[in-house]
Amino acid sequence: MSFFPAPPIIETTVFTRLPDRYRQPRRTAWADANRQGRMIDSFLEGPSFDRDGNLYVTDIPYGRIFRISPSGDWDLICQYDGWPNGLKIHRDGRLFITDYKRGIMVLDARSGEIRPYLESAGSEGFKGVNDLVFSPTGDLYFTDQGQTGLQDPSGRVYKLDSGGTLTCLLNNVPSPNGIVFDPTLNHLLIAVTRAQQVWRIPLGNGSIIGKVGLFAQLHGGLGGPDGLALDADSNLYVAHTGFGSVWRLSKVAEPVARLVSCEGISNTNLAFGGPGDATLYITESESGSILKAPAPVAGLPMFSHS
Repeated sequence: MSFFPAPPIIETTVFTRLPDRYRQPRRTAWADANRQGRMIDSFLEGPSFDRDGNLYVTDIPYGRIFRISPSGDWDLICQYDGWPNGLKIHRDGRLFITDYKRGIMVLDARSGEIRPYLESAGSEGFKGVNDLVFSPTGDLYFTDQGQTGLQDPSGRVYKLDSGGTLTCLLNNVPSPNGIVFDPTLNHLLIAVTRAQQVWRIPLGNGSIIGKVGLFAQLHGGLGGPDGLALDADSNLYVAHTGFGSVWRLSKVAEPVARLVSCEGISNTNLAFGGPGDATLYITESESGSILKAPAPVAGLPMFSHS
């Protein structure tokens, strides 16, 4: 049952594709567990723009971090023993990465040096961290998804404050994935992939987390809500992987647009970029492509501590 008419469709186009020199499809341990054993040449995630307009993306199964120029040229800046997923850029230029295998990592994009930043929670390993976001005050929020889902609703959402204190905000989430922080409404929004939902976490009561609620319910499909992005008016973009679409929801969760993939159906994550941050870029992991579409409102500026 839907309470809304079908929203207008916005077409996407291909911005750039992973060059053939980086494509060598084979079986990997990550793909065996997460892509039903298929041979794949990449799985792109974690799009984020730096101040010079370069787009950084991760490649989970091959432990690669790529930098894409504004004209669409690709450079491999790091390859290591890990499964990098989400990526956000610190104000000092470091790249913070949620690595499914190794926890939170930090990459120096100039030297290509990568090192662990947070490997465990109180000496207990993470299930498999997925995505992250900084608040304006420098707090780092991230999701710990692992293999959780409807069969095991024990995924976690963490806060690492600017002083280094780690707090588990939620531990009952069936597959927490993308995460965004809205400074205007002072809440987190979490993609809960296997439940086909987006949850809202109010942050106005100090260290107490209460009244966590359902912000949006998707209809289902082969995947679910994955990456999230906010524009400057608190409209939420939801990458519905397995359905080949991105939903634009108003700040009260009314569907106002549907962006349709012009390539595969595995659109995984989102970032605003281009002149005036007026273009939405989408990682489409089935084809190893970056899609783009115009946005009526510019993206919300990314924050990190200085």
